[in-house]
Amino acid sequence: MGVAMPTRVPPSTIRRSRAMRKNLTDGEARLWSELKQFRRLYGLHVRRQVPIGPYFADFAVQSRKLVIEVDGEHHFEPERQEKDAKRDAWLADLGYRVLRINTGELDENFDGCIEAILKELGLS
Repeated sequence: MGVAMPTRVPPSTIRRSRAMRKNLTDGEARLWSELKQFRRLYGLHVRRQVPIGPYFADFAVQSRKLVIEVDGEHHFEPERQEKDAKRDAWLADLGYRVLRINTGELDENFDGCIEAILKELGLS
């Protein structure tokens, strides 16, 4: 059995990802506070602002091929929805499922959002 080689990620992508991790929205920060507990609670490593190909996922559980996106108001604009659909299709081609949570849902029903994530992971 061979040793897995790390994926080569350009240094510029790594820098951008690190910068994005430092600039989470309030909703993303609150969600991250909960998701980072998933390793201890469920043995699942959740990553934030992780590069996947040409895109950055807000959150990803790579072992379960799940991407969690927190969508603000600009995601409801037709141009943005078209870009999101293209991105989701690209991720689906890699075997990822994309769960989109809008910031309104996150603010109004945080526990329901966590429950939706757990359900998508097959944990509830």
